[in-house]
Amino acid sequence: MLPGLGEPERQRLANGAELVSLPLADAPLVCLDFWCRAGSAWERPGESGMAHFLEHMVFKGSEGLAAGEFDRRVEALGGNSNAATGFDDVHYHVLIPPQAAAEALDLLLDLVLHPRLEAEAFAMERQVVLEELTQSEDQPEEVALQRLLAQACPGHPYGQPILGQRQALLGHDPAAMAAFHRRLYGGGRCVLAISGAVADGQLARRIADGPLAELPPALEAPPPATLQLIQGEDRLELPRLEAARLLMAWWQPAADDLEGVMGADLATTVLAEGRRSRLVERLREQLRIVESIDLDLHPMESGSLALLEAVCEPEELPEVRQAIQEVWNELMAQEIGQAEWQRAQRLVANAYRFGLESAGNVAGLIGNSSLWGRRQSLQQPLELLERWSPARLRDEALTRLDPSQAFILEAVPA
Repeated sequence: MLPGLGEPERQRLANGAELVSLPLADAPLVCLDFWCRAGSAWERPGESGMAHFLEHMVFKGSEGLAAGEFDRRVEALGGNSNAATGFDDVHYHVLIPPQAAAEALDLLLDLVLHPRLEAEAFAMERQVVLEELTQSEDQPEEVALQRLLAQACPGHPYGQPILGQRQALLGHDPAAMAAFHRRLYGGGRCVLAISGAVADGQLARRIADGPLAELPPALEAPPPATLQLIQGEDRLELPRLEAARLLMAWWQPAADDLEGVMGADLATTVLAEGRRSRLVERLREQLRIVESIDLDLHPMESGSLALLEAVCEPEELPEVRQAIQEVWNELMAQEIGQAEWQRAQRLVANAYRFGLESAGNVAGLIGNSSLWGRRQSLQQPLELLERWSPARLRDEALTRLDPSQAFILEAVPA
């Protein structure tokens, strides 16, 4: 259970924008988290990298704020801010003392909803984005991961870099970015989440009469295609790669299938969460053929991904692959024991509970869920977790992690 934690309050404005808030009795701060369905998956042909570039440009000033003024004023109020662009969405958040929350809210909405996109700042920030892309291309581990996604998700936005393609970035201009902002930063595509020391409701009332309510409704935008991940293999030689990497990708249920996501979380936990997990114990502790092995679940709206990375010596790659297949075969042949099952359930449940201990994490959770129309109670993920059994996990979630059905990339030092 989640003692002391109520359910979010939601308010939909006339333009389709939504406000979701959840007070936290013991929180010393307020988190303001603005979410928008405007990640890189929504880019049209020719817009590669626009979503992330726009995130940069937002902080270069608005109609009412000079470049850098937002950060200076938020810091002067005792707060801090950040932003992140993903495949599906983008969000901008501020952590602020409660007495300064109203002013910070006005600053955040002005910055995000009315970016200035001035030409000189645009040209300068383009160089920053291009340098970020160069740094990514200079990291062999990042190159290998991007190659895996491109090969496993051909033709899908999830196979394209969020940072964008260099040639497209060179062609972007402020007018095109303004059109991108108008198309996607509209009323029905935005959610403002508030959590922390917000029990009096003043912020909610301020929002109902503020700039978020004045935002025009969003133009219709067709959703990205459903993810179809293919099976296959590739090998890549990379300069400056210090050790070989075995990368594997599997399709998993989309984020709106919360029960399926919880099963996938359990399955990846059984396989590779902690020293007592099957893959870590076998490959690292017993066989000692890997430096590390990780299997992470990435819930996304068009289809989720499970991504495995094993770091080893190049000559160990065949044995690593064989051992992974053997571990999976054993799991499919014999039901998980009670102690192992309880460990996996406890790890997944505690990770969720721990994510509800700070205002920032709570605002992120309720903001993202509301953005995508998932208005389940905060307790529901834990309830759905209880619907899984060892037999069901084997028949459904673990079946989807069959190594023979993955896309596999071997990255080796050149």
